[in-house]
Amino acid sequence: MKLSAPVYRLKRKARELARKENIPLHLALDRIAIGEGFGAWSLLSARSAEMLSAAGLLDRLAPGDLLLIGARPGQGKTLLSLQLAVEAMKAGRRAVFFTLEYTARDVLGRFRALGVEPAQFEALFTFDDSDAINADHIMQVLADAPDGTLAIVDYLQLLDQKRGNPELGAQISALKAFARERGLILGFISQIDRSYDPVTKPCPDLDDVRLPNSLDLSLFSKACFLNSGEVRFQAAG
Repeated sequence: MKLSAPVYRLKRKARELARKENIPLHLALDRIAIGEGFGAWSLLSARSAEMLSAAGLLDRLAPGDLLLIGARPGQGKTLLSLQLAVEAMKAGRRAVFFTLEYTARDVLGRFRALGVEPAQFEALFTFDDSDAINADHIMQVLADAPDGTLAIVDYLQLLDQKRGNPELGAQISALKAFARERGLILGFISQIDRSYDPVTKPCPDLDDVRLPNSLDLSLFSKACFLNSGEVRFQAAG
């Protein structure tokens, strides 16, 4: 679906609408999105990110990469991650989605929001919402995954929240070594700290990643950050 104007102009239009009608900006953004044929601004933002970067992002990734995908809530990081999985499956590669947040029904709905019928990729897609998700569980599930498999973990900050799980840094270090050894690509959806201010910085970056526990972000080889339709890539490690 082609937008009537670039995202930055749509955002400006939403700010004008918010001032004119004295409504919160997020409501104005949703109204603009509905006018463009989307149910909410987050869907418009994700579709914009998808059109600009999903296929291109996959081209930037190589077996062994660890990718960080960061954004504040509602900015489309989960939808972009699923579109990345779709691009991988279109290329005949396996995709796995590990989540501690969503149900299978939620994910199917998000696929359909992207205009994708999940059944066409049924043989290539694995959904895992086990309560036991941590590095050991991920490596066990991916033990027989072929080279080039893409796995998304939703989300980074939950991996060590369960009592008894190893510290986050140890888990990511183990997954990095595993990805390199097996030729896999691992993507981690990440929270962004509430202190991030889009007025002073169009997109968050590594300095804005929320880290309740210590983690060396140089363990990631690539990073992708989203905000209001803007998408930024950078080398992380």
